[in-house]
Amino acid sequence: MTTRRTPPQGFPTEGPAPELVAAGFEYECAGAAMLHEGLNLADMAHVMHLADAGIVPRAAAVALLRALLDADATGPADFGYDPADGEPYNSRERVFVEQVGDLAGWLHAGRPRREATRLAFRIYLRRHVARLAVAAAELATTLADRANEHRATLFADQTYLQQAQPSTVGHYLLSFAYPVLRDGERLIEVVRWLNASPAGAGCVNGNRLTDDRNSLADRLGFASVIENTRDAMWQVDGLIQLVSTVASLACNQTSLAEDLEIWASSEFDYVDLAESLTRASVLMPQKRNPYSLSIIRGTTGIIIGQLTGLLAVQKSPSARSDSLIFAYGEVPSVVEHGLRITHLTRAVVATLTVNERRFSEELANGFSQATDVAEQVMTECGLDYRSAYRVVGAAVRELSRAGRSLQSLTVTDLDAAALRVLDRPINMPEAALALAVDPAEIVATRTALGGAAGGPVDVMVAQVRHLAEELEREASARIAHFDEVAEMLRTRASEWAHDGQGH
Repeated sequence: MTTRRTPPQGFPTEGPAPELVAAGFEYECAGAAMLHEGLNLADMAHVMHLADAGIVPRAAAVALLRALLDADATGPADFGYDPADGEPYNSRERVFVEQVGDLAGWLHAGRPRREATRLAFRIYLRRHVARLAVAAAELATTLADRANEHRATLFADQTYLQQAQPSTVGHYLLSFAYPVLRDGERLIEVVRWLNASPAGAGCVNGNRLTDDRNSLADRLGFASVIENTRDAMWQVDGLIQLVSTVASLACNQTSLAEDLEIWASSEFDYVDLAESLTRASVLMPQKRNPYSLSIIRGTTGIIIGQLTGLLAVQKSPSARSDSLIFAYGEVPSVVEHGLRITHLTRAVVATLTVNERRFSEELANGFSQATDVAEQVMTECGLDYRSAYRVVGAAVRELSRAGRSLQSLTVTDLDAAALRVLDRPINMPEAALALAVDPAEIVATRTALGGAAGGPVDVMVAQVRHLAEELEREASARIAHFDEVAEMLRTRASEWAHDGQGH
């Protein structure tokens, strides 16, 4: 019979290997700047909560709060985070031990390091995600403003980079505003998720030192408490939603950026970027490169990669540190990337010059009215749409071969095409054909909800502005609340630190 070996148990007696410091603790400490404020606030709330419960002696609470207030007034770069001491939480312990000795040990009462860092992570993210929602609202407003400016600027809208149907630049720009607003609303949903407190959850099964998790949540400005204590420590679904939403927001912007990069080329010459958003070639004097658009497109690729990485580390058994260790660095980076390109996209849209002459030329020389001509043939000549489609298609082919545009189409051309396709003329009325080949008349018929005609565009501009205003108001109010709560907590901690009673 073999005896099962018992693995080594208990606290390590040796310091971390340099390889572990380089591969692990250095990586974690790189996120200390992001966690620093939240850790300070979480520690203050924890100390005061335990002192109120009579667990931490008053003198110890006063000493700890003074150290925490000093830490809060010290920037993370100067605080003394050192990977040789471990990740940020353990590194902080070394600093506090130097300041208050063994009294620093009270910070561990009823709370693992992960609870403190989970709190700090949410405190940081809820504010910065709300900032990204504000940026999204501002971008949507700018898109609506430019759409209103170009509500009657005609152009041949495209699919597959080919002319599709006559539309307006205003209608085109609005098609990017609505996804921005939807992603903004999703960001607010994430803020609500982030604004639930894991405080007081302990390790996995709860905390025997407190039966009041709500008061901890209130001190830190959380709107609710995550009920299941194990879930409180390990939930990541909201982070997946957050990074997915930022990726969606970026993908919408990169679609616009890719269109504009093509349109800004010499071959198209549809738009011009503001010079301040371009970069000159150091070799070729004639080149002014659309650098801002490359940044939007490239950053979107980085965000997509970070989303993939986040999903990959979540594919593990439950309650594993790696599911969140890497998220501490990657998720704030995603939010920052999203914030930067959203501001950049707004600057691009706000300063974009639209070359209306070039749009008009291409519209006049192209065949984007073909669908309306076919529909007009159907309604005026009594043909089913497939037959009308074939007749117009034959006419377009002949016009293209002859170097003519669709605006030069005559009823004689249509009859000739009909004879080839249907073995009979169709006798299209000239007045009806004239309406069907006029881009302005075509756009004017798009009066249904969401169409490109002036009326629906005006409605959409007003709607986008209103929704953007509501989004910005809610996100800004949340930011103000988070700031107010943080200052109230600092004030309360300062009162404790001065008189030991908190009043």
